[in-house]
Amino acid sequence: TDILVFDKTGSPDIIVECKAPHVKINQDTFDQIARYNMKLNANFLILTNGLQHYYCQMDHNEMRYQFLKEIPNYT
Repeated sequence: TDILVFDKTGSPDIIVECKAPHVKINQDTFDQIARYNMKLNANFLILTNGLQHYYCQMDHNEMRYQFLKEIPNYT
C-alpha cells in the first residue's frame, strides 16, 4: 500500500492507494486495494489518482465495501 493508517490499538484502519494522474481508476485498481485489505483487514479504503478520489468503508461480515461521499471524520 502507499499509505497505511493505524488505529490507537495498532491495528490497520485506513489503506490509501495512490495512482498517477494518467492511471484510470477502474475495477482492476479496486481489486488491487481489496487484495491488500484481505491481509490487513482495514476499516476504510481510499483510492486516488490525484484527480479522482474514492472512499469506501468495509463491511467485513459481507466481505464487500460501501462507497462513501467523503472521508468520515476521524477520531
